Amino acid sequence: MNRDGRLGVGVIGAGRVGPVLAAALAGAGHALVGITSGSDDDRVDAILPGVPVLDALEVVRRSELVVVAVPHDELPGLASGLAEVGAWQPGQLVLHPDPAYGTAVLAPAAARGAIPLAVHPAISFTGTSIDLRQLAAAYAAVTAPAAVLPIAQALAVEMGCEPVVVAEEDRPLYAEAIATATEFSRSIVRQSTGILAGIGVENPGGFLSALVRSAVDQALASGTAADADPPLS
Repeated sequence: MNRDGRLGVGVIGAGRVGPVLAAALAGAGHALVGITSGSDDDRVDAILPGVPVLDALEVVRRSELVVVAVPHDELPGLASGLAEVGAWQPGQLVLHPDPAYGTAVLAPAAARGAIPLAVHPAISFTGTSIDLRQLAAAYAAVTAPAAVLPIAQALAVEMGCEPVVVAEEDRPLYAEAIATATEFSRSIVRQSTGILAGIGVENPGGFLSALVRSAVDQALASGTAADADPPLS
């Protein structure tokens, strides 16, 4: 860490989430040292122009904070694999944004002296700069050992989010809540727009936009769908 508190940040995983979180941390003044290659390097370069593309070992070697943003099923193997080759460094921050895992999945890194952090911003990522605006209005689920919880909370704030502590044992239920809200919303909107398109309504997504947003806002404000006003008949 530099004297001004800046960290050298590296990213393993060039999907939709990792580059956005890196861009948010860069916006907070941290230095980006590298990112692994992905399936859409042009999109990553659009949000992280000029950041070196490195292999995972080199990203870890250069970084004080490693953001590990890989698919859910790959995270345990990656954490243990890098531990087996001695990649993790004592005092290094290792952060993952997976909603379902707490910090136990990073135990192999912690055993090497790294500091495990789980920070999941509750937004639907597009992998573009649009996400940076969403982060500014979002909450983030934060899980970390008590001694380093303030570090995880501070990083969530630097990403633009309001941190909310979620216990290690509650992460699976948290992930279920996130998945339910996300998938149910998408399914309902797809079904409704399909019906409208079928009866000849042009731009069904635009037609439903104000209705869906207001209905969701009412449900979120009340905290339960049972308190919402019934539809007009």
